[in-house]
Amino acid sequence: MNTRFLQIRRSIALVSLAAAVVIGGALAWVVGSGGHTVLGAGSPVMLRIAGSSPAGPVNLNEGFSAVVEPLLPAVVNISTSKVVKSSQRGENPFSNDPFFRQFFGNPFGDGDEQQPREQREHSLGSGVIVNPDGYILTNNHVVEGASDVQVTLSDKRQLKAKVIGTDPRTDIAVLKIPASNLATVTIGDSTKAKVGDIVLAIGDPFGIGETVTMGIVSAKGRRDLRLEGPEGYEDFIQTDASINPGNSGGALVNTRGELIGINTAIISNGGGGNQGIGFAVPVNMARTVMEQILKTGKVTRGFLGVSIQEVTPDLAKAFNLPSAEGALVGDVTPDSPGAKAGLQKGDVITALNGQKVSDYHDLRLRISQTPPNTPVKLEVYRNGQKQEMNATLSEFPEKAQTAENTPGQGESPALEGVQVENLTPEITQQLNLPAGTHGVIITRVDPDSTAAETGLQRGDVIQEVNRKAVNNVEQFRAAIRGASNQPLLLLVNRGGNTQYVVITPNK
Repeated sequence: MNTRFLQIRRSIALVSLAAAVVIGGALAWVVGSGGHTVLGAGSPVMLRIAGSSPAGPVNLNEGFSAVVEPLLPAVVNISTSKVVKSSQRGENPFSNDPFFRQFFGNPFGDGDEQQPREQREHSLGSGVIVNPDGYILTNNHVVEGASDVQVTLSDKRQLKAKVIGTDPRTDIAVLKIPASNLATVTIGDSTKAKVGDIVLAIGDPFGIGETVTMGIVSAKGRRDLRLEGPEGYEDFIQTDASINPGNSGGALVNTRGELIGINTAIISNGGGGNQGIGFAVPVNMARTVMEQILKTGKVTRGFLGVSIQEVTPDLAKAFNLPSAEGALVGDVTPDSPGAKAGLQKGDVITALNGQKVSDYHDLRLRISQTPPNTPVKLEVYRNGQKQEMNATLSEFPEKAQTAENTPGQGESPALEGVQVENLTPEITQQLNLPAGTHGVIITRVDPDSTAAETGLQRGDVIQEVNRKAVNNVEQFRAAIRGASNQPLLLLVNRGGNTQYVVITPNK
């Protein structure tokens, strides 16, 4: 890879192949004085939560030893292993292409099957003790799929850990080791962290032992890294404190010694080393996930049932919006809370419960963090007019591809470089589109065209041009001609999800 292009890599020493192994029993949360208490079948689980009293100024001449010393025993090394099967047989790159198979069949065949080989893979990471009875916060990718998880404490004790629960969407996992009277961290408030604040990263990089590095909060609210794919929930704290392979799951703390983040990833040029850009899951998000795992054994999220996308400047102009803010509704799931509230394609959600929605990442994250069955108030911009709608969120259906699973950033077509055909029932079935889907299907996109640059691809179904439905090639061409050289607003269906796209001819 050209070194000018940065590559995001997990901060683990070896490839982590690890996932949830066991979901623990249900525990009930209550608020206790002097901390947070989890009541279960056994002893209460206490978390030290930072108070509101301000800390005194740090004397930089004396360094941070007073802050770091009590924290070091609370950060642990995590090693995992898993038996995996591998095969050397190459995969036909066209085997899943419905267009290729439709016209050429499968001339490559399925190849000769080879017996898969078993091998054991290992990975290293870090974790943070949040309770003296052995509860540990770490990253999901540190323990994902692991058959064996071992924790090494600062006093060199090695204990087998049980995975209580994981949440791949936020990359958080909760472990339990059979120990007591352990040193713990104090859980801070990540919303109070500011860009420019001094922070310390504590972990076990490369498995060499506990290491502390210093830096600042470089940025907050990094939400489009796609570390967990399009279904992940991200709101990362960015820091230049050195985070290296093996630091994943370690602590990011402020100068008061309070935990504000769980170190998760780095940007690397391919060598895997630190480049001064690291990311941590905010502790408020991690704590919410942990509380749900300990309370019910799983994580539940609010569900509105709308497919949302970014409001680009071109889309803002096409929809006559005053600014490129809010979340544009590309599709509405039938019988969902959004549908029952009256949301429609083309609506722009600009506020949630009276608070401004900056972009679709903002709305998606806030909906996910709202419990199911919670009433919400939406401010919606439709056809140049603002209106309010009320909805009651349901529970996010994990196995469904839904509104909050934001569709890809596909953009639009142009007269040149795009070929379309009528959408037939056979093609509809091959592409697994809902029955009755109408429009024209793109069969070719010139890689040097504006359409390719904006993301349109073969297999996309164009259903509307400038808010008018198109059911066949003739209607599509007529709509294109009618638009002349003006920007085109398209409704594109990709894999069953629709989104709006703007293309400016000859841009």
